[in-house]
Amino acid sequence: MNQFKAMLITRDEDSKVQSVAETMLTPDDLMDGDVDVRVEHSTINYKDGLAITGKLPVVRRFPMIPGLDLAGTVTASAHPDVKTGQKVVLNGWGIGETHYGGFSQMARVNGDWLIPLPEAFTTAEAMAIGTAGYTAMLAVVALENHGVAFDTGPVVVTGAAGGVGSMAVSLLSRLGYQVVAVTGRASQRGYLAGLGAGEILDRAELAEPAKLLGKERWAGGIDAVGSNTLANVISMTRRGGAVAACGNAGGMDLPTSVAPFILRGVALLGIDSVYQPRGPRIEAWTRLARDLDRDKLSEMTTIMPFSGIVAAGHDIVEGKVRGRLVVEID
Repeated sequence: MNQFKAMLITRDEDSKVQSVAETMLTPDDLMDGDVDVRVEHSTINYKDGLAITGKLPVVRRFPMIPGLDLAGTVTASAHPDVKTGQKVVLNGWGIGETHYGGFSQMARVNGDWLIPLPEAFTTAEAMAIGTAGYTAMLAVVALENHGVAFDTGPVVVTGAAGGVGSMAVSLLSRLGYQVVAVTGRASQRGYLAGLGAGEILDRAELAEPAKLLGKERWAGGIDAVGSNTLANVISMTRRGGAVAACGNAGGMDLPTSVAPFILRGVALLGIDSVYQPRGPRIEAWTRLARDLDRDKLSEMTTIMPFSGIVAAGHDIVEGKVRGRLVVEID
């Protein structure tokens, strides 16, 4: 492609005010990399919304093409393990933050960042999963490895109507867990029940400052919120349980104490999806191909055009988005 469309974030260095707009680029405008990918689909994550709105300093160099995820076809490769014509997926590795991301018809990236698209998925389905689903799967695997099995007790999922939360509810339900979904959107109760939530809590129940030790309510948790919500989830986790933390939609702080950790042996499992090594990435995507309910994936997915990226970025930060947004790039 001699020219291609991309969504570009720029910033005035004097005022520090950023703007975002669709533009046309050429291959010479792309950053360094040993693989070129014709991007077919991408997705909008909460972090993409922060980058687009500038609400938090996600973008660390300007100009920047946002988009933490991409899926498409390799058009040129100098990497020994990546072949021209191969379908690939990329999640994280700083794209959309320090390296041009997925909201572009063409991407030039490091071949080490790519994994083969699982045969079970189309590029659109892979982006319906995206970083959100891949992160949720990493969290589920972390709980399993800690011994939180489906028969050990309920698992709570916070931010349940969001991308990570929706995927986590669906995955846990499919694996036989009793799922407690936490949401502040009463209108989404039917949606969450349809994904497999057996109990739905109002997020207000977990919004106040946490007790040192609360009533033991669940064997584990997947938290995408942080702050008081995560502190409450930890304080109410049963003896020997674990909580996987993978988001900060409610804040970066964690106002808790050592009590749950030293008196109940609760474990806090941090989930880093951005720089996860290749092995765990492939394991997570292999598990997704096996364990994800494709019908539920379809139910939680909205397909949108390239032209809707900016508006959707604002909507996701304002909590107006349910489930997953897939962007048709090409």
